[in-house]
Amino acid sequence: MEYKFEKNKMDLQVLRDFCEREGEAVEYRKGDQLEREGDPSQWFAFVTDGCFKYVNHGSDDKKHITWFSFEGEFVADYPTFLYGQPSQTTIKAMMPGRVLRVTGQQLEQYFGQSIETMKLRAVIAEHILLQFRSRYLDLHCATPRERYEQLLQRCPGIVEHLDLQDIASFLNVTPKTISKIRKEITFG
Repeated sequence: MEYKFEKNKMDLQVLRDFCEREGEAVEYRKGDQLEREGDPSQWFAFVTDGCFKYVNHGSDDKKHITWFSFEGEFVADYPTFLYGQPSQTTIKAMMPGRVLRVTGQQLEQYFGQSIETMKLRAVIAEHILLQFRSRYLDLHCATPRERYEQLLQRCPGIVEHLDLQDIASFLNVTPKTISKIRKEITFG
């Protein structure tokens, strides 16, 4: 399961400070989009309130929840954002929230300021790689119940903001499996 930056002992306060200093504060209502799959990726943001889900549409025309960004984390389709490519995912607010967002040009200029900021760019990429690897291993090695419990541990109130379909999609199981897991947890 992916982890917050601080759980990996990464000090990204300098990047948050940059977003506060150079970015704009933007409010999102539930369902508002930060990015839309296929449109140019525009934003890198720090989530000050709320949470966001990453939604992809498969060839089966179903929506697939692939990622979350919670309060205290960054939200972006990072690789496409850096290179001004079309977003590979739609990023939606799961509840009313607030972010501090900057453009790709702002972040690129920031990274180019010094060796230290270039190192920060590398650290972010390594962290994202660690997250993807962790998620990949969980999907292959952890049981659906273990993945569900990890999700609840990471964000205890998430079940109040996501429907059964979204949770099942993220965990790569059926809604019936989630119902069964919830029943087992509740009744033993």
